[in-house]
Amino acid sequence: MRKAFLALAFCTALACQPAHAQEAPARPPAAPSVAAPVQTPADAYTDMASTHFDAIIRGVERLGRSGEARALAALQALEAHKLLAGNDTIYIRTDTGLVDARTGQNAPADLTGLHPVRLNNRVRQTLASARAELLLAQGTQTERRDALAQIQAHPDAAMLPVLDKALADPSNKSLTGSLNAARAAILLSPGAPPVALSEQLAAVAAIKAQGGLPAKSLLSRAATLVPLAPQTREAAGKAVASIDFHLKLWGYGQDLFYGVSLSSVLLLSAMGLAITFGVMGVINMAHGELMMVGAYTTFMVERLVAAYIPALAPFSLILALPVAFVVSGGLGILIERSVIRFLYGRPLETLLASWGVSLILQQAIRSVFGPTNVAVTTPGWLGGSFALGGLEITTVRLAIFLFAIAVMAALTLVLKRTPLGLHMRAVTQNRRMAALMGIRTARVDALTFGLGSGIAGLAGVAVSQIDNVSPNLGQGYIIDSFLVVVFGGVGNLWGSLAAALALGIGGKGLEPLIGAVSGKILLLVLVILFIQRHPRGMFPMRGRGIES
Repeated sequence: MRKAFLALAFCTALACQPAHAQEAPARPPAAPSVAAPVQTPADAYTDMASTHFDAIIRGVERLGRSGEARALAALQALEAHKLLAGNDTIYIRTDTGLVDARTGQNAPADLTGLHPVRLNNRVRQTLASARAELLLAQGTQTERRDALAQIQAHPDAAMLPVLDKALADPSNKSLTGSLNAARAAILLSPGAPPVALSEQLAAVAAIKAQGGLPAKSLLSRAATLVPLAPQTREAAGKAVASIDFHLKLWGYGQDLFYGVSLSSVLLLSAMGLAITFGVMGVINMAHGELMMVGAYTTFMVERLVAAYIPALAPFSLILALPVAFVVSGGLGILIERSVIRFLYGRPLETLLASWGVSLILQQAIRSVFGPTNVAVTTPGWLGGSFALGGLEITTVRLAIFLFAIAVMAALTLVLKRTPLGLHMRAVTQNRRMAALMGIRTARVDALTFGLGSGIAGLAGVAVSQIDNVSPNLGQGYIIDSFLVVVFGGVGNLWGSLAAALALGIGGKGLEPLIGAVSGKILLLVLVILFIQRHPRGMFPMRGRGIES
């Protein structure tokens, strides 16, 4: 009985033994995971919602590398101070409200507690690189070129893989030159990775081929950059000297363009005066005010077209040409019939009378339009400029030059191929003989004065695009107009063209050497000395009446 009790107690003890004493040998524990979490664009947005600049910079960098379609909009909104953050969420402020930067969906209207994402110089620099990286992947051709220009202006070694990837993309074949220039700028900048000497020299050659002031600045810095090879620094110094030489040549070409542009304005302002002074012998001091009337007519046509025919607003300048010609020409005929015709043969009195008319016209404009400038808008198709080699050609000045040539060609046809032109030339050469041959000289005088005044109105239309339109507009051109007429030869259009070119190009050529004021004084002295030896100008008119 006692043995049975002990056996039962032993079995009970075994049954009550702790569980861990019966476990099988345990498997070795699994190694903990050490893989970093995958960075998604959402992480970038969270970083940008931070108030710490380091986190914002990290978020901008991640967005730039993400390639996400909405990343570019977020970065552009950050640059425009339209990116708002709150509770780890980013919103873009638009004209119609807030948009979630992650999803592109409209946000609730009752959001509060938002603050603009902070910006400083470090963030802006990182932002420029990130935008450039996204634009190279997603932008249009123009946007890609702008992005490459941004990379070249602010080289960053971190952009090298992006540029190499873009160079390998066949769709970027047209951007190969810009891509190579941006890559070369990085290789020649501080912090660039070490590369072979041949690659450094190729980078110098690429920047040199680009030319211009940005290239000169980059190469000047590379010429003193110690980490670069001595041969590279020497090549950069030679490239700077070469670019300097070419810039100087292009500078002369730019001065020549400005001189030709000024010549075209002088020619337009002097053509009408050459006709009236040559045919009638009238010193018309109101010629500048007739130009002013043409400029104000342009202003009125522009306002009327915008108010009543807005569809034709882009062409209001073209519509103003015939209107200005008729208004100024009709006013010229009125001046000739009411004042000038009583003073023929007395040039000093015509000078004083026309000067009085100019004062009346100035005061009339002040009374109607006020003493301040009026705004004449240049149409969009005349705005901007384009590069021609190293020249910057302004579209509106090129258009004025072509317009001056067209007006001169039309005036030449009128003088050579029409009865009015024949009568004008006859009166110019011998007024008394022309009257004896039956030509109505009084009518010719009125039409001639009207034609010259109409051309002054056309000059006013052109000048309104490059100068301030005010009651004093004509005063800045009357002296130069007389100088062109007398220097070229009274009544000779080709002489006026030659004189306008000489004065315009000569004046602009002397400006960089001795200054604008001193150059104009020297030019005036030279013209006076020339006229003393050649009183009839460069191309004097021929005729028995004139020679006598």
